Amino acid sequence: MIDKQLKLHVCKLTSVHPYNDIRIYFKECYSLAKTGYNMHLIAPGAPDNLVEIIHLYSVPKVKSNLLKRMIKTIWDVYIKALEINADLYHFHDPELIPIGLILKAKGKKVIYDVHEDVPRQILSKEYIPRLSRRIVSKLTESIENFACKHFDAIVTATPYICDRFSKLGCNAVNINNYPILSELHIPEINWEEKEKAVCYVGGIWEQRGIYEMVKAIGQTNTKLLLAGNFSSTEQRNKVVSMSGWANVKELGYLDRKGVADTLAKSIAGLVVLHPIINYLDALPVKMFEYMSAGIPVIASNFPLWKEIIEGNKCGICVDPMNPKAIAKAIQWIVDNPNEAKRMGENGRKAVEEKYNWENEADKLRALYKELQS
Repeated sequence: MIDKQLKLHVCKLTSVHPYNDIRIYFKECYSLAKTGYNMHLIAPGAPDNLVEIIHLYSVPKVKSNLLKRMIKTIWDVYIKALEINADLYHFHDPELIPIGLILKAKGKKVIYDVHEDVPRQILSKEYIPRLSRRIVSKLTESIENFACKHFDAIVTATPYICDRFSKLGCNAVNINNYPILSELHIPEINWEEKEKAVCYVGGIWEQRGIYEMVKAIGQTNTKLLLAGNFSSTEQRNKVVSMSGWANVKELGYLDRKGVADTLAKSIAGLVVLHPIINYLDALPVKMFEYMSAGIPVIASNFPLWKEIIEGNKCGICVDPMNPKAIAKAIQWIVDNPNEAKRMGENGRKAVEEKYNWENEADKLRALYKELQS
């Protein structure tokens, strides 16, 4: 049990994310800890000690099936949460909703951090039989809607998700997952020193446009710096067999320094996600990280994304299902370096003024202060 003094003790819970998840650890925990909150984080596989100003607590990783994880890991998280006996609990996974309700029943203040629009996300999950997806989606939404009315606050990662919970009468606050201003920007890199390469950073699978990106890069005289893990060996084997793979440099999973170095080398970043329901109103962090690094964005032509990209004159929006359109945008960036550099500068300026974590952290601190009163 923690030794309570004057500071509010906050315990953040996750059964899915690694302890050093960017949003949970580097953004939310650090922002609050630096303001004086005593932060505790329970996560699978976390080092069981104090790292700088955040107390870490580990629960065992369960690498077998989903059901076992949702029983064993959730139970371990709950037991550890009770031991900590914090003033406020802030959890990050929908499978932890039952724990949130129990903690609330014990008189604790509880926040649910909703990273994704889960009911809509379920509609595109390939491991769920197609005929069952709508039923599972509706059931999930019903459970979320019921539970969220009992929590002290709902933190969301996009305005669309926030609007959904606000309409239910919840105390919903939108905390966008924007980049930390100082993390990815390397101002001493000259545009002329960059490689003739565009990049993609993130999870790699079909709905995130990997086939279209590889087909597109094969139609240019440019390299694709591909950073991230494939969703399956089968999918990687299929992509590697494509002719455009000759223009791909596979980097694998990168740490944050590796991501920064890759963005610094690139002349543009790709975020050509497919037009499926859970992407249309999403705000992918990679889009804003490209902007933060000062490189143009080649993005799907969704209305929300066009408003951001074209509104700030920081990139090109294309039909994500059309490799020729993607290739044309890449080639334009290559052929027009001065205009591309200006787009990158516009994106960086927009991040400095609007799309940065520092602004979002102020909203999170305001919420915590509200819940203290």
